[in-house]
Amino acid sequence: MSQPDIEAWDAWHPRRMADHLRDLEFPWFVAAGWAVDLFRGEQTRDHGDLEIGVPAGHFAALPPLFPGLEFWVPVGEGVLTPMTAEALAGESHQTWAWDPAAARWRFDVFREPHDGEVWVCRRDERIRRPYREIIRRTDEGVPYLAIEATLLFKAKHKRDKDELDFTGALPLMSQAERGWLDATLGLVHPDHPWRARLRRGI
Repeated sequence: MSQPDIEAWDAWHPRRMADHLRDLEFPWFVAAGWAVDLFRGEQTRDHGDLEIGVPAGHFAALPPLFPGLEFWVPVGEGVLTPMTAEALAGESHQTWAWDPAAARWRFDVFREPHDGEVWVCRRDERIRRPYREIIRRTDEGVPYLAIEATLLFKAKHKRDKDELDFTGALPLMSQAERGWLDATLGLVHPDHPWRARLRRGI
């Protein structure tokens, strides 16, 4: 099976994903850039993809819910392989969903570490929170990763879009959210420039 074009994205909207997974019996959430916009209550920029997170131990239940899609696992820069048990056991935590009828990628699944009902940060296993705390919901019921955790992941890359997401979200964050992000940045990126801004709230 030849690899689809990695640039051929036409991602679903988070609301469509939420409608499809509304009866799911385990936690899931929208992650990354879309999570920031769901927190902000509006779409503030284009999103080339849709990333969702699920507990790794429950991932096997997800692909059968999408019988029209094929699932691929990234195994290197720009290289993906069809999903197999061997591929899932590799280093990548991502699984891309390909729609062969449309010849487009629809979403990317993060297979996240967890300890039962507790979310475990894949960057540092000391960072843990119950799913009931780390997942928030929009007024429409779309679940997304809490803004402080979303920005913790974004802090690593220092891309323009991550800086814009942080700047846009910061004025809306509570003191508790800012404090949690500052503390966890202290564990994984202690010299990060966001920390000073978090303390000032600007």
